Amino acid sequence: MTTIDETSFDSAWVEALTVLEMDVATAEAMLDNDHLPSVEDVARMAAWQPPADLGPLPASLVDRAQALANHQRAVAEAVTRAMIANRRHVAALDQIRATPPSRPVYVDLEG
Repeated sequence: MTTIDETSFDSAWVEALTVLEMDVATAEAMLDNDHLPSVEDVARMAAWQPPADLGPLPASLVDRAQALANHQRAVAEAVTRAMIANRRHVAALDQIRATPPSRPVYVDLEG
């Protein structure tokens, strides 16, 4: 039989996991859509603090928490790869700017 304390305890964990799932989904969407996050998204994610007094993870939520941890790792790796690619692109552009061509170069935008 579930007591009120156990129910609120589980609810607090469900809420905490839901917030983390939404944050990882936001980060993943930013990667998928190749766009900058809003100021509000950055502020919300930067201000995140773990909930106090959650206690141990209920056994009924272990699979969900493990799936979330795996998803977070995968998105973190994707963010890292995107950052590395971005830095390489910036370095390439800096190199081009540092040594401009001796004559004008035109890019065919029509293909």
